[in-house]
Amino acid sequence: MDRLSTLDAEFLHLEDGIAHMHIAGACIFEGPPPTIDELRALVAGKLHLIPRYRQRVQTVLFELGRPVWVDDPHFNIEYHVRHSALPPPGDDDALCRLMGRLMSQPLDRQRPLWEIWLIEGLPDGRWAFISKVHHCMVDGISGVDLLAVVLDIDRHTPAPEPAHWEPAPEPSVPALVLDAWGGLAGDLASIVGRLPGAARSPGRALRSAWHDLEGVLRLGRTLPATSALSIEGTIGPHRRWCHAEASLDDIQVIRRAFGGTVNDVVLAACAGGYRALLLHRGEDADNAEVRTLVPVSVRAPDAHGVPDNRVSALLYELPVGVSDPMERLRLVQEQMQELKASHMADAGEVFTTLGDLAPPMLVGLASRAAIRVMHRVPQRTINTVTTNVPGPQFPLYCLGREMLSYHPFVPLSHGVRVGTAILSYNGQLSFGITGDFDTAPDIGVLAGAITSSIDALAALAGAVEIVEAKSE
Repeated sequence: MDRLSTLDAEFLHLEDGIAHMHIAGACIFEGPPPTIDELRALVAGKLHLIPRYRQRVQTVLFELGRPVWVDDPHFNIEYHVRHSALPPPGDDDALCRLMGRLMSQPLDRQRPLWEIWLIEGLPDGRWAFISKVHHCMVDGISGVDLLAVVLDIDRHTPAPEPAHWEPAPEPSVPALVLDAWGGLAGDLASIVGRLPGAARSPGRALRSAWHDLEGVLRLGRTLPATSALSIEGTIGPHRRWCHAEASLDDIQVIRRAFGGTVNDVVLAACAGGYRALLLHRGEDADNAEVRTLVPVSVRAPDAHGVPDNRVSALLYELPVGVSDPMERLRLVQEQMQELKASHMADAGEVFTTLGDLAPPMLVGLASRAAIRVMHRVPQRTINTVTTNVPGPQFPLYCLGREMLSYHPFVPLSHGVRVGTAILSYNGQLSFGITGDFDTAPDIGVLAGAITSSIDALAALAGAVEIVEAKSE
């Protein structure tokens, strides 16, 4: 049986009817739209490549073990591939409203935890494909990998024929318990199995342990609560969503002129966006602290396409108090270099490994207790989340129609009212911004300021390139 890891299971524990733990993407395609039957046939023909899409989560009696994936004997493609349309004129605002409404509904735990929506009615005959998957199944990178399996890299790829499938029998309660404890013993044996290697290379083992300790200490120093801001606090079950775009060519111009990474430029732009949002709300942006959780992939190159979560995280203070975009970028570059050397991401892996060895019942009880506390006293350790996922840099197709753009969605957890997901696709960078419906009606200000921040940096970088070209 295929068990969820502790990190996978934690995304189930975090979900409580208010915080919905699914990730998603809105993909825009050229027209004309396919019929819903054509889309269902396409997905059905690809299901043998993604077996998880026909499996549901099965809990273990009394949480004696972590949940497992089992075949759904009542799987029905029509439940998972659905159909909707935008009201005229079908503009981007209408798409954003529909996206927010779809993301406000939790996935059914009694079924495989995914949905695909065919959305008609976009301008110029275009249509959308909204993919929604529970976070217990995928992280950002594996979610992109799965979407790439459903779509094609060649416009003329013929639609596949569905393969015959018979669900495996559901495991009995005793089998689930025995497998769970056998799996726990296997996890422990895996840890013990590393000891001979540590004994052969004690220096390397000590350095690794020291780096882990450094990361834990650095993480502990970043956990104290920040000053109160309107972007944090209690949330409701409903969501708003909007998006902004930038050209990867512009990002590369900025990098060539000022150094750093794509992620540095992205974080600097987000800092400019949050500064504008706080100023728009009349808050003291010059003295504000905005701490963001930045997921970091620890996925090995040979683990692409594996549907699970393999991430750690950094906690980073966005320099929202700085008005100059160049100075913001410089501060981001310096602080990210420091964070990467701090081994904070290693600390996340340590906690995940220890979690795999902890009794699942205790992990579940602790997680649910923490959620109940956060209902009354929202956490203020993390103000927002900023996740950046590299997507394919070549066009993808659905039934011969080219995907024109790909806009991501990130879920909100308790205490976090606004979050940003960034995803690159075929030369474009998209910022998908999620807001709590009741407390973040103005996330469009954040989206617009992110674009303005990148435009300002690109203009400065272009001027630098012109000066350098004249001096040669």
